[in-house]
Amino acid sequence: MLTVTDGLKDTGEAVLFAFDDHALPLHSGLQLQLHGHRTPCGRTRVVLSPGGANAPDSRAVVYYGSVCRVGAELWMYYLGQGDDAEWLQRVCLARSVDGRTWQRPELGLVPYRGSRRNNLVDLNQGRHHVQACVVLHDADDPDPSRRFKMAFQCRHYRNRFAVAFSADGLVWSEAAGNPVGQHLEMAGGARVGGTYVLCGQGGRHGPPPRQLITHLSVDFEHWSEGFCVGLQRAASATQRPWAGNDGRQVHLGAGLWHRGNVVVGFYGMWNGHASNDRRLVSMDLGLAISSDGLHYREPVPDYPIVAAAEDGWAELPDLAATTGAPALIQGQGCENVGDETLFWYAPWPEQRSDGVRLATWPRDRLGSLRALGAAGGHCVSAVIDAGAPAFRIWVNAEGLGPHTRVTAEVVDACYRPVAGYRRSDCLPVETSGLRLPLRWASGDVVVATQPVRVRLDLTGIRPEDARLYALYLEAVK
Repeated sequence: MLTVTDGLKDTGEAVLFAFDDHALPLHSGLQLQLHGHRTPCGRTRVVLSPGGANAPDSRAVVYYGSVCRVGAELWMYYLGQGDDAEWLQRVCLARSVDGRTWQRPELGLVPYRGSRRNNLVDLNQGRHHVQACVVLHDADDPDPSRRFKMAFQCRHYRNRFAVAFSADGLVWSEAAGNPVGQHLEMAGGARVGGTYVLCGQGGRHGPPPRQLITHLSVDFEHWSEGFCVGLQRAASATQRPWAGNDGRQVHLGAGLWHRGNVVVGFYGMWNGHASNDRRLVSMDLGLAISSDGLHYREPVPDYPIVAAAEDGWAELPDLAATTGAPALIQGQGCENVGDETLFWYAPWPEQRSDGVRLATWPRDRLGSLRALGAAGGHCVSAVIDAGAPAFRIWVNAEGLGPHTRVTAEVVDACYRPVAGYRRSDCLPVETSGLRLPLRWASGDVVVATQPVRVRLDLTGIRPEDARLYALYLEAVK
């Protein structure tokens, strides 16, 4: 039976998003809506543009990389293309406190154009072209030399993926067994239940279309040869001999946002033209979720959580007006900063990547449930295991007031109210907020002596005004 206690065990908190039909499987009178990011024409927020003359990223900033939280800072690993005669992308670093303003530190590690005053990290002294990289920061790894982990795709290894480790995230040492896996163009990775997952496109799965696949590892160094196909948008490729770029596909797997009990993925919605011409590919970014880091599902199929149509619309100086349909790429990078959810992305293909963009939402408000009418509605969570600790419940909701409220009830395995936690005992929530505590007459701590579920009701004279975005279960130590 599905439970939502993994987050309580791993992080002290479980997040039940409104769009997660495993965490909130039972609904009545509610409608799901995703809230996509759309940029008005000409107002795309570019937070990291190409560097100046003689910089290793003077020509292009390519976000086939990662954003990691390191202490009080956010570190962005991205690929820079300088004014080299050849296509040679190197791993660069930028730092930020707020996710909006980024600085290029002078690391002094790798020479470029006769100077070490640049932001290149030391991965093989920047000698090899890197196509994509995924970086994880494991601050609690008992081996200090492995607290930063990188998986990367490199021309040197004929695009088979390799791994490297670092104590400080700046100077990297490759694993002795590189390459450690087969061809993989990756976008995301995470540690899920003690196992590392690496998500991308590639592998030996027959002809196109592109699919989301995942490799597994226990130590980040020895990886499964086999993989799991976690998301497909087309059943099979067309029968035309030149097919490969046409049709609905999944580009580079997904960048992953691990929230303890659920993994949120941002993937490339490759929509190829019937002519198979790559210049006519359009690509929004879609939303998928997973309860195990392997199998992904779309809350709303083919919904663009970040739309490309009005992003990067201006003609770049070195491109013809007819070059390329609107298209975006995703790396790994979604973080909650203060009261906002931030997500970084960039234009596709690489030669069009004139900088990293930023999409924002109010914290965790990527999707919501709303009542269909005056009768209101309710949802019921998956089982909260009796082995879980006592917990508190918080709700992320808006549109609440004197005529619109949220009430909660704890029910047992047979959906019978648990004494002390009935709806009649609940103190209704009547104010909007990103993290509102649920309380009953006896207090705000739920002590579960048996498997239970949480029921949430949208009620009042105008329940249809309410928007429910997420529930948070916080362990009580």
